[in-house]
Amino acid sequence: MSPSAERDPLTPPTCAPDLVAALAATGQTVASAESLTAGLFAATLAGVPGASAVLRGGVIVYATELKAQLAGVPQEVLDRDGPVAPTTARALAAGVRERCAATWGIGLTGVAGPDPQDGRPVGTVYIGIAGPEGTDVVELAAQGDRWAIRSGTTRRALSELLDRVRGQGGADADLEPPG
Repeated sequence: MSPSAERDPLTPPTCAPDLVAALAATGQTVASAESLTAGLFAATLAGVPGASAVLRGGVIVYATELKAQLAGVPQEVLDRDGPVAPTTARALAAGVRERCAATWGIGLTGVAGPDPQDGRPVGTVYIGIAGPEGTDVVELAAQGDRWAIRSGTTRRALSELLDRVRGQGGADADLEPPG
C-alpha cells in the first residue's frame, strides 16, 4: 500500500487499493449511487492514489425522490418496494452505471438505524452491482451501530466488486442479465 493510501483514514481497512489496481489494469471504471453510505464508497476509493483513472463519479441519493431523479430508479419500483429493497439497489446500480458511462455501477441502500425503516429492521442492506454481464444484488444483515453498518457495507461492496472485476462472481449474488 502506498504511503498516501495509508494516511487516508478510510482506505487501510479495505481492499480499495487492490480494486483500483484491478480496475486500472483492465481499463474499467466504476460509479456509485449511495443512499445508506452517503458517499463513503466513493470517498474510500478516492483515497487511493490513481483512483481518478477508474472512479467516474457518483450520486448521493439519501432522499427517496432523488433515487428516481438522479439515479434513474423507476418511480414504480420505489412506490411498490420502497427505498430499501433489492429492486431499488439493482436499479440504483444500473442507473448510475448508465448515467456515468461506467463499466460498473454500485447501488447501496439499507437501514443504519437507530430505527427500522418501512418495516425493514436496522442492519438490512442491499448492494447492487451492475456490470458487463448483468446486475447482482447482495443482501446483508449487518450488525452494530450506524458507523459499523455503513463502513461494513462499504468494505463488503468494495470486496464484492473486486471479486467480479477479477472474474470470480459472487456466491451470494442473484444474477440477472442486462436489459
